Amino acid sequence: MPLGTFLGFSAFVVYATIRAFMGRDYYASPYLSPFYSPCLGDCVSGASDFGQPFEWWPLSAALIILVFPLGFRMTCYYYRKAYYRAFWFSPPACAVAEPHGSYSGETRFPLLLQNLHRYFWYVAVLFGFILTFDAILAFRDEHHEWGHMGLGTVILLVNAALIWLYTLSCHSCRHVVGGRLRHFSKHPVRYRLWTWVSRLNGSHAKYAWYSLVSIAVADLYVFLVANGTIDDVRFF
Repeated sequence: MPLGTFLGFSAFVVYATIRAFMGRDYYASPYLSPFYSPCLGDCVSGASDFGQPFEWWPLSAALIILVFPLGFRMTCYYYRKAYYRAFWFSPPACAVAEPHGSYSGETRFPLLLQNLHRYFWYVAVLFGFILTFDAILAFRDEHHEWGHMGLGTVILLVNAALIWLYTLSCHSCRHVVGGRLRHFSKHPVRYRLWTWVSRLNGSHAKYAWYSLVSIAVADLYVFLVANGTIDDVRFF
């Protein structure tokens, strides 16, 4: 398991890093890569739906916003367990001796920053809405006329759905909706939400992987369409 996690994470990190620094082939009307959404830097025509306040930014536009979803995933409780074991062998599995001479948990810098996870969750919710907005815009054709659908539309919709499942199944979400309640009977709506999120939380690890793959697939599809390698499959 640690080896599989190491290979999977490493492959994504390499791919995402290359694509983030490329700064091109991230928009094929009407599809915008999730790596570059929202595009707030010096973006190609049609890619920016929220303006370009960082037009002066000299590097890739993806580097402006990727820090937030990256921060959310890097501080995620599941991902912590996964990469602690796969990359640091701390420990590599349950009932296996800790290879390091000392252990301080997450009480020292830089691991102390893991406590920012709850705040990254709020930003992740915002990104969920943005990616949903991008998926809705994908119901247009290349001329921005509504009432159309292509394979890219389906891919962006699936990606947005998986991002929401990963975000809403987060432990921080479970705490926000019902973690501080002392009497569930006095808060039936929040208790119902807490129960629903608790069910999702049981599959949080799966949603973490599914959404990670879906982001890469969505970006790859937009990249291949944008550079002319493939044509978008249009349904209507």
